[in-house]
Formats: sequence, C-alpha cells, structure tokens
Amino acid sequence: MRAVDVIMNKRAGKELTREELAFFIGGYAAGEIPDYQVAAWAMAVFFQGMSPGETAALTEVMLKSGSVMDLSGIPGPFVDKHSTGGVGDKTSLILAPLAASLGIRDPMMSGRALGHTGGTLDKLDSIPGYRTSLGREEFREILKKGGFAMTGQTRDIVPADRLLYALRDVTGTVESVPLITASILSKKAAEGAEALVLDVKFGSGAFMKDPQAGEALARSLADTGAAMGKGIIALLTDMNEPLGRMVGNFLEVEESLDCLEGRGPADLMEVTLELAARMAVLGGKAGNSAEGRRLCEEALTGGKPRELFLQNIQNQGGDLNKFLELRGKYRSPFSAGIRASRGGYISRIDAWQVGRAGVLLGIGRNRTEDAVCPTAGVCLHKKGGDPVKEGDLIMTVWASGEAGLQGALPQLAGAVSYSETPPPERKLILKEISA
Repeated sequence: MRAVDVIMNKRAGKELTREELAFFIGGYAAGEIPDYQVAAWAMAVFFQGMSPGETAALTEVMLKSGSVMDLSGIPGPFVDKHSTGGVGDKTSLILAPLAASLGIRDPMMSGRALGHTGGTLDKLDSIPGYRTSLGREEFREILKKGGFAMTGQTRDIVPADRLLYALRDVTGTVESVPLITASILSKKAAEGAEALVLDVKFGSGAFMKDPQAGEALARSLADTGAAMGKGIIALLTDMNEPLGRMVGNFLEVEESLDCLEGRGPADLMEVTLELAARMAVLGGKAGNSAEGRRLCEEALTGGKPRELFLQNIQNQGGDLNKFLELRGKYRSPFSAGIRASRGGYISRIDAWQVGRAGVLLGIGRNRTEDAVCPTAGVCLHKKGGDPVKEGDLIMTVWASGEAGLQGALPQLAGAVSYSETPPPERKLILKEISA
C-alpha cells in the first residue's frame, strides 16, 4: 500500500477498508507516514465523512496502536463520562466522586484545555501537589482504593490519537464527526471503561454549533460504541452560555466542591445530576434515570461524594490542608470588574466569547505547549435571565498579567447581551440518545 492511495481513495469518497486504515494509522504512529499526508487524509475525511463501519474500524485500529489499562482483579462496574468540551464545564470533577459513592468505579482519562474549551487536567493541576501523571499500578491502586482515579493520556495509551488530536487542532479538522468519535471511544476503551455516559454539547461554546450537528455526533458515538460492545448513553446539552458561575482552573475546582456541599449553581447541578443518573443506570445501580437521580441526590445529602473528592486529592499527592486554606483566596492580583452598561435583563452571556477571552486571561491555551495560569478566571455574578440595573457588577475577572487582562475585558463586555423583558428559559438538556 501507499499512503497517497489511501488519501486519494478517501478524497474520492470511497469507504476505506480495515487493512487500509491499519496501514495508514499504524504507519503514522510509527513515524513512517508524515504529518502532511495525515493532514491531507484528515481533511478528506472532514469533507467525505465515514460510514458507521468505517468509523468503528478506525476506532479499533487507533485503540490497537498502543496498550490498554488492565483493570483485572478490581471489582466493577467501570463507568466513565466524557464531555465534548465547553466553557465552565467541571462536571467530571463532581461526577467521579458522586458515581464512586454509589459503588461505581470511574477510570477517568482526561485532557487539557485547547482553544476556548477548558481541560480537566489543568483544573486538577491547580491543586497544590496534585499529580495527574499516574503510572499503571498507581492508577489501579487509586481506582481500587477511592473508586475513581484521574489521569492524563500516557505516550503508550492510544498514541495514534495523541498525534492525530494535536494535528486536527491545527489543520481545521476538529469538528469531523468520525474523527471525534474515534478519538473519544479509543481513549475510553483503552482506560478500561465498560460503559460510557456522553455529554455532547451544542451551541456557541461547543465545537458543534447547532443541535443537528450535536445529535449527529451523539448518534455516531452511541452506534460506534455499541458496535464495540460498550454501553452508551448520550445527552445533548446546551453550551450557549458558560456552565455554572466559575470559569478558570482553581475557580472550577472550588465550585466543584461547592456542588458536593449542596451549594452548586442550578444549571451546573441539573446537568451533573442528569449525567450521574445515567451513570447509575449503566452501572446497574438504578433501573431508570429518575431512580438514578434520586440515588445521586441522596448521596450528596449524605456527604459521601465530598469525602471521596477530598480523599482523592490526598490519594493523588495533593496537599489537602493547603487546598482548603487557599479556597476562596487563590486569585491573581491582576483583576477587574465588568459592569452592566444598561438596565433590563441579561438575555445571554455568550460562552464562545467568554472562552476566547479566557485564553487571553491565561485560563486556556492556543498551542499544546502553552502554559496556563491556575489563578486566572471569571466569576459570573449574573447569568442569562437575571435582572440588572446599570452599573451592576456582572463579572469579576482575574488574569495572568496586565496585558491579558486589558485584552480580554472588551471581549467579556461584548459577551453580555441585554433585553427589556426576561428571555425565554433555556432547555439545558435537549434529548437522550442511545444506540
């Protein structure tokens, strides 16, 4: 085979065989096929798409490009959750200890921020001493001891995805449904998850801008996952506004603890509880989502998820006393406020604009090698639907430096829309999708 023939076949809209995909992806992972040819192939996939069978074959080929986690000897069930990316989305930090409190083990392999979307690993790294690079045995021990473990993708776990993920980000092919599907499911299968709850987001702050595109991705994930023998439930959720009131690395860890203490914002708690309810169903702890949600609410009231969250900080090397001491105080000295330019109602705070401003503030990154600032962030004092008077404080903003702060403030002010009357209530969860 020749790499150029595989590219030309896909460019012509042909369905690639498993052998062609194994040759092409295997050659890329081995360093035998260069980035420029893979970039051409990815663009051909972006425009021509892939059949369900082709997507499943690509996922399995990527999975087999490296090693997988061995969770044998640890009692299950193993259920994980994955979000397609958003602004202020810290549900993983709340869900993992919540699921663990119900007797579900969550082997969570997460990523870092890229572009306007936040990254779970960057949030966890803001906790003093917390380690997100775990060896295999350490990952197993923490998972066995605390019910969940949080780690990043190692070089030998799905190396083809690690390479392709970075390439897609700089070649304009991030939104390709089959490439997203293969990326997510290959990683989740490699970490040992038997079932998966997917938070597929649509809206300005998501990669899929409209519900139709989001649903297409959700169906691709559900069908491909089912073909691989995984239990899959996807929720299509709104990401037109930031989720919760905090956007930023340490800020979002703080808000996650607030949620586990019963003080979480309504929108964040609604999405979190509905995702957790599906984890309970897939884990065999509940017969339906209503029963699953009730179990989750009872667990939060009892305090076990909070206990497991704090235990995990210690299990992964974090300084718990220092973390609790910094709570509410760990903020950059470069700060400013955004105030209402008029009275009326907040009709919307645009997630895309907030996320883009976050890169300037130091929350996120444009390139994988960029550093992020743990103390940068945005606190939303007002959200869509809230009444305001001219001059009311809408946001408090912290940045890694003065230049970033001044660059972000106009974007953040522009993210706020006003109306004379209350806006219609947003439906946070549009639908549930399974295979």
